[in-house]
Amino acid sequence: MSAVSGTEGRPAGGAGGDTASRRVDPALVKLALILVLGALAPLLDSTIVNVALRTLGRDLGASVATIQWVGTGYLLAVASAIPAAGWTAERFGAKRMWLVSLLLFLTGSVLCGAAWNVGSLVVFRVIQGIGGGLMLPILQTLLLRAAAGRPLGRLMAVITLPALAGPILGPVAGGLIVGHLDWRWIFYVNPPICLAALHLAWRHLPADTPTRVQRLDVTGLLLLSPGLAALVYALATAGTGAAARTRVLLPLALGALLLCAFTLRALRVRGPLLDLRLFRSRGFAASSALLFLSGFALFGSMLLLPLYYQQVRGASVVAAGLLLVPQGVGSLLARPAGGLADRIGPRPVVLAGFALTALGTLPFAFAARHPPGLLLAAALVVRGFGLSAANIAIMLGAYRGLGRADIPHAGVITRIAQQLGGSFGAALLAVLLQSALRHHGTGSAYGLTFAVVLALTSAAAAPALLLPAAGVAD
Repeated sequence: MSAVSGTEGRPAGGAGGDTASRRVDPALVKLALILVLGALAPLLDSTIVNVALRTLGRDLGASVATIQWVGTGYLLAVASAIPAAGWTAERFGAKRMWLVSLLLFLTGSVLCGAAWNVGSLVVFRVIQGIGGGLMLPILQTLLLRAAAGRPLGRLMAVITLPALAGPILGPVAGGLIVGHLDWRWIFYVNPPICLAALHLAWRHLPADTPTRVQRLDVTGLLLLSPGLAALVYALATAGTGAAARTRVLLPLALGALLLCAFTLRALRVRGPLLDLRLFRSRGFAASSALLFLSGFALFGSMLLLPLYYQQVRGASVVAAGLLLVPQGVGSLLARPAGGLADRIGPRPVVLAGFALTALGTLPFAFAARHPPGLLLAAALVVRGFGLSAANIAIMLGAYRGLGRADIPHAGVITRIAQQLGGSFGAALLAVLLQSALRHHGTGSAYGLTFAVVLALTSAAAAPALLLPAAGVAD
């Protein structure tokens, strides 16, 4: 499977084509909106649950260490399911697997709402996580195959919307539910979304014929899924700051070893679970690195921002969520960046996006000086705009020039990059914040940690320079 455009069918996207091909087909927009509706459920769910963990522990009589497994179990299931998404989409059909993933997430949500103790809740969260792990790679496969060579920038603006909206809207919804309703409603908000998405997908998604006759790379799956799960577990444990060092280092080493073994094997065998030869494309390799770094900037900072507003600014949980709404507004304002990236190439849009993200982060690095609330709100709008524009263009750079057969592999690889980037970012910033709080005042500790976010955001300029320029589908 080659990463070169045109090797099998038409490429997934490009800068060329006549004026008609540049128009976004209304049927394609409709397909994208149907898929995004389904993807919104797991992306909202994870942030809503994180807000409610303290309430869950209190109501279920569980310790902090035990209740953390409600989040950790879900993350481990997501990480374990992602590698199988590409093969299942090819073997059984992407539409069928999309419906299966929605059903799994719906079933897990209903069961979580009916959980009778923390043990049952963790088990049901695993069911949710399997469905959630399958969703995003399959969404990308369905949509990019339907795009069939059209410019992808505007579609990427739709694809990236739930990934950006979830961490922003989730704390607001979680705070409102925890403040006014029973904890079970943090899971009961999902079924209406899932049922609507199932109905629309059943009726309107085009049927696709399974194309893969090759057997599942079981050995690769047994290396990659546990490897990812071990890394995610180590990072989630490190982020709590309360675990013994061996509980972090051992799974971290095991995960790294399994991923190295998978990489060596995948480069030598025919029909690997993931085609790592995609990294021969400079644009795809650079985009994958940027997706990892954007996970730091997005998910790592989404850990910091609510805590900053609560611990430094004295806001309640609900108020902290509402104070993050300007970042969501900025994300929505950045939707036209997709069309711009189609015209001028992803590189300048990504560089400008990260520059704006850094600019929007800068006031938070002076947390000890207590910047005015209005300045912080404006900074969040700028930050949301920059981060959203950068993510849209990064995804465009990842898929430009890929053949139809490469899309499922690319969907899984990009999702793994985002998942690991988010996990690394959250763990790193949590550890740094805890260390800073021991040696500095609260405002100074947050300022130092946001300065690290600023540095990591600025560092993303290096791989961004390797993205394709306008008219190039590397």
